[in-house]
Amino acid sequence: MSHRANRVGEQMKKELSEIIGRKIKDPRIGFVTVTDVAVTGDLQQATIYISVLGDEEQKENTLKGLSKATGFIRSEIGQRIRLRKTPEISFEFDESVTYGNRIESLITQIHSEQPANKDEE
Repeated sequence: MSHRANRVGEQMKKELSEIIGRKIKDPRIGFVTVTDVAVTGDLQQATIYISVLGDEEQKENTLKGLSKATGFIRSEIGQRIRLRKTPEISFEFDESVTYGNRIESLITQIHSEQPANKDEE
Protein backbone atom coordinates (compact mmCIF):
# COMPACT_ATOMS: atom_id res chain seq x y z
CA MET A 1 0.00 0.00 0.00
CA SER A 2 1.35 3.41 -0.92
CA HIS A 3 2.19 6.12 1.59
CA ARG A 4 -0.59 8.28 0.15
CA ALA A 5 -3.16 5.48 0.50
CA ASN A 6 -2.11 5.10 4.16
CA ARG A 7 -2.58 8.83 4.76
CA VAL A 8 -6.00 8.83 3.07
CA GLY A 9 -7.00 5.75 5.12
CA GLU A 10 -5.99 7.42 8.38
CA GLN A 11 -7.85 10.61 7.48
CA MET A 12 -10.94 8.61 6.50
CA LYS A 13 -10.79 6.68 9.78
CA LYS A 14 -10.80 9.93 11.75
CA GLU A 15 -13.67 11.42 9.73
CA LEU A 16 -15.72 8.20 9.75
CA SER A 17 -15.75 8.06 13.54
CA GLU A 18 -17.20 11.57 13.56
CA ILE A 19 -19.71 10.87 10.76
CA ILE A 20 -20.99 7.57 12.17
CA GLY A 21 -21.08 8.86 15.74
CA ARG A 22 -22.80 12.19 15.13
CA LYS A 23 -24.38 12.45 11.67
CA ILE A 24 -26.19 9.15 11.13
CA LYS A 25 -29.49 8.80 12.97
CA ASP A 26 -30.37 5.22 11.95
CA PRO A 27 -31.65 3.38 15.07
CA ARG A 28 -30.23 0.09 13.77
CA ILE A 29 -26.68 1.36 14.13
CA GLY A 30 -25.28 0.51 17.54
CA PHE A 31 -22.04 1.49 19.21
CA VAL A 32 -19.52 1.32 16.37
CA THR A 33 -15.74 1.67 16.51
CA VAL A 34 -13.87 2.17 13.25
CA THR A 35 -10.76 0.05 13.81
CA ASP A 36 -9.07 0.46 10.42
CA VAL A 37 -9.53 1.69 6.87
CA ALA A 38 -7.72 -0.09 4.04
CA VAL A 39 -7.50 1.99 0.86
CA THR A 40 -6.29 0.54 -2.43
CA GLY A 41 -3.18 2.07 -4.02
CA ASP A 42 -5.25 3.78 -6.74
CA LEU A 43 -7.57 5.27 -4.06
CA GLN A 44 -10.63 3.77 -5.78
CA GLN A 45 -11.75 1.37 -3.03
CA ALA A 46 -11.81 1.63 0.76
CA THR A 47 -12.66 -1.20 3.12
CA ILE A 48 -13.76 0.08 6.50
CA TYR A 49 -13.19 -2.33 9.37
CA ILE A 50 -15.54 -1.92 12.32
CA SER A 51 -16.21 -3.52 15.66
CA VAL A 52 -19.68 -3.34 17.15
CA LEU A 53 -20.69 -3.70 20.78
CA GLY A 54 -23.47 -6.24 21.20
CA ASP A 55 -24.69 -9.65 20.05
CA GLU A 56 -24.79 -11.06 16.51
CA GLU A 57 -28.22 -9.54 15.78
CA GLN A 58 -27.05 -6.06 16.79
CA LYS A 59 -23.91 -6.49 14.67
CA GLU A 60 -25.94 -7.51 11.61
CA ASN A 61 -28.41 -4.64 12.09
CA THR A 62 -25.53 -2.18 12.38
CA LEU A 63 -23.98 -3.51 9.18
CA LYS A 64 -27.33 -3.18 7.37
CA GLY A 65 -27.76 0.38 8.64
CA LEU A 66 -24.24 1.36 7.59
CA SER A 67 -24.70 -0.26 4.17
CA LYS A 68 -27.90 1.73 3.65
CA ALA A 69 -26.08 4.94 4.63
CA THR A 70 -23.07 4.26 2.36
CA GLY A 71 -24.03 6.98 -0.15
CA PHE A 72 -24.45 9.58 2.59
CA ILE A 73 -21.19 8.54 4.32
CA ARG A 74 -19.31 8.67 1.02
CA SER A 75 -20.61 12.17 0.21
CA GLU A 76 -19.67 13.36 3.73
CA ILE A 77 -16.15 11.99 3.27
CA GLY A 78 -15.97 13.67 -0.15
CA GLN A 79 -16.79 17.04 1.43
CA ARG A 80 -14.30 16.60 4.28
CA ILE A 81 -11.31 15.14 2.42
CA ARG A 82 -10.07 16.81 -0.74
CA LEU A 83 -9.71 14.04 -3.30
CA ARG A 84 -10.39 14.06 -7.01
CA LYS A 85 -12.63 11.01 -6.58
CA THR A 86 -14.01 9.69 -3.30
CA PRO A 87 -13.28 5.94 -2.93
CA GLU A 88 -16.10 3.41 -3.08
CA ILE A 89 -16.60 2.18 0.48
CA SER A 90 -17.54 -1.16 1.98
CA PHE A 91 -17.88 -2.20 5.60
CA GLU A 92 -16.51 -5.37 7.18
CA PHE A 93 -16.30 -6.63 10.74
CA ASP A 94 -12.82 -6.47 12.21
CA GLU A 95 -12.37 -10.07 13.30
CA SER A 96 -8.97 -9.33 14.86
CA VAL A 97 -10.64 -7.97 18.02
CA THR A 98 -12.67 -11.17 18.48
CA TYR A 99 -9.62 -13.26 17.57
CA GLY A 100 -7.46 -11.39 20.10
CA ASN A 101 -10.03 -11.89 22.86
CA ARG A 102 -10.19 -15.61 22.06
CA ILE A 103 -6.38 -15.95 22.21
CA GLU A 104 -6.32 -14.08 25.53
CA SER A 105 -8.97 -16.33 27.07
CA LEU A 106 -7.09 -19.45 25.89
CA ILE A 107 -3.84 -18.18 27.45
CA THR A 108 -5.66 -17.43 30.71
CA GLN A 109 -7.19 -20.91 30.63
CA ILE A 110 -3.77 -22.54 30.08
CA HIS A 111 -2.23 -20.58 32.97
CA SER A 112 -5.04 -21.53 35.34
CA GLU A 113 -4.61 -25.25 34.50
CA GLN A 114 -0.83 -25.32 35.13
CA PRO A 115 0.53 -26.23 38.56
CA ALA A 116 1.41 -23.20 40.70
CA ASN A 117 4.97 -24.27 41.53
CA LYS A 118 7.05 -25.68 38.68
CA ASP A 119 9.77 -27.04 41.04
CA GLU A 120 7.43 -29.77 42.30
CA GLU A 121 7.13 -31.49 38.90
